[in-house]
Amino acid sequence: AKSVEDILTYVEQLKLSVTEFKISETITNEIKTRLQFLKDVGLEYLTLAREATTLSGGEAQRIRLATQIGSMLSGVLYVLDEPSIGLHQRDNHKLIETLKKMRDLGNTMVVVEHDEETMLASDYLIDIGPGAGVHGGELIAYGTPQEVMANPKRITGLYLTGKLKIDVPQTRREGNGKIIEILGATQNNLKNIDVKFPMGKLICVTGVSGSGKSTLVNEILYKSIHKSLYKTKD
Repeated sequence: AKSVEDILTYVEQLKLSVTEFKISETITNEIKTRLQFLKDVGLEYLTLAREATTLSGGEAQRIRLATQIGSMLSGVLYVLDEPSIGLHQRDNHKLIETLKKMRDLGNTMVVVEHDEETMLASDYLIDIGPGAGVHGGELIAYGTPQEVMANPKRITGLYLTGKLKIDVPQTRREGNGKIIEILGATQNNLKNIDVKFPMGKLICVTGVSGSGKSTLVNEILYKSIHKSLYKTKD
């Protein structure tokens, strides 16, 4: 029931006799290594008693990556399709560091991505475009991120250099003045919180991976509304 961080501290501080150390050295090293991989990808807060089905998408994804690093394979080609989806910027940085570690083991990482930080961290960038559907499918630019930014035909490069940008809207919708209020939400990582959802608006629920976003929306808000409207037993 303890968190990865607590178990790691416990194992590191074990007081063992010479005989006990010789017997357990391989085991404790293996435990420390595996826990350290989970900590490195930012999952030190997870308790090992958590069921895999209760993990968020970002958490499950990083566990898979930690498993791959732990296997210490080299010469493998990994293809990742938008691994940064749903990740907070803090977690995104940890994801990139993990991918670099896998590359440094002698693997090839091919990542399909729109994320600026990931593109700038890459060794080689391939820009496909110029548009979507029938307007796409052409090779626009390729090379290091700096070479793509300098390419006169680049589109992605213009956003990376800051010459093109998507402006933040100046005005926001007022909504209809009504709210849905949740009181005392407690499940997984949520700790007795009260939340108001204003109605008639586009609402974003954000936060670092594992902070309770999906639990709040899918497990509490959705199921509560379903129960009250359709009398389900969820």
